[in-house]
Amino acid sequence: MSSYLFKRFTTMIITIVGVSVLVFMIIHLIPGNPVSHILGDYATEESIKELEMRLGLDRPILVQYFSYMFHAIQGDLGTSFITGYTVVEEILNRIPITAQLALYSIIFGSIIGILIGVIAAVKKNTILDQLAMLLALVGISAPGFWIALFLILLFSYQLSIFPISGYSGFYSLILPSITLGLGTAGSIARMTRSSMLDVIKQDYIRTAKAKGAGLFRLVFMHSLQNAIIPVVTLIGMQFGYLMAGAVVTETVFALPGLGSLIVSAISTRDIPTVQGLLLFMAAMIIIVNFVVDLLYTKLDPRIQYE
Repeated sequence: MSSYLFKRFTTMIITIVGVSVLVFMIIHLIPGNPVSHILGDYATEESIKELEMRLGLDRPILVQYFSYMFHAIQGDLGTSFITGYTVVEEILNRIPITAQLALYSIIFGSIIGILIGVIAAVKKNTILDQLAMLLALVGISAPGFWIALFLILLFSYQLSIFPISGYSGFYSLILPSITLGLGTAGSIARMTRSSMLDVIKQDYIRTAKAKGAGLFRLVFMHSLQNAIIPVVTLIGMQFGYLMAGAVVTETVFALPGLGSLIVSAISTRDIPTVQGLLLFMAAMIIIVNFVVDLLYTKLDPRIQYE
């Protein structure tokens, strides 16, 4: 187990370094000067050069990168050009909302998706199976902004049940969670159905059925328990992506989370904030995948990491 953990940590570090190089290069290759954006259209050449020197943007790009990584290792992701707050402070202020949104979305999507997938597998090639897969396809294919606008129009504008936008606690996260959860539910439903169909064909399922196991026990205790590993993998990936920031959903619902933060940072060419957020998002996805791998040993004792 220790050798496996060492290999995984090494891989994680290499991946994060690779992501940091890629993000740093792409951001600095984008046309436009962030200093000109900060100072405005009427800034003088002297003031531009002075601010570039103060922000360290006049140095060679490799020097800037190694300086950035040296501070990032110590937990310093830089300071926002626009707000003056450190990037770590910006993330800590925004992450509670994104974390709640991701958690509620993944819970909603997992419950709905697994139930739909189980029904589709048990009722294979019936009208229920076709209807379940149609719903899953709609959930996957429908654009997030379209679902968000539809829910706002129906439940906020016409029925006045939920707030249209902004954050005011759990109540304001219900529609955004449904918006994100529907797409997640569609993917989970398809994966659950496929995995369940593979397990249902196994001999031990037929043996359990011959011994008189009830439908509930046969489906949820024998079949689903052994079919859940690929589903857990998908759930972990989806949760990592949601934690990394649901950009479109947070923008439509005007939620002050990581997604809306990165949109505003990109539009204002706030380089430290963009770099720090993308690095943080990559780290979140890597960590979630690592935790999911460790869960495999709990879900299936046959899996051992050596």
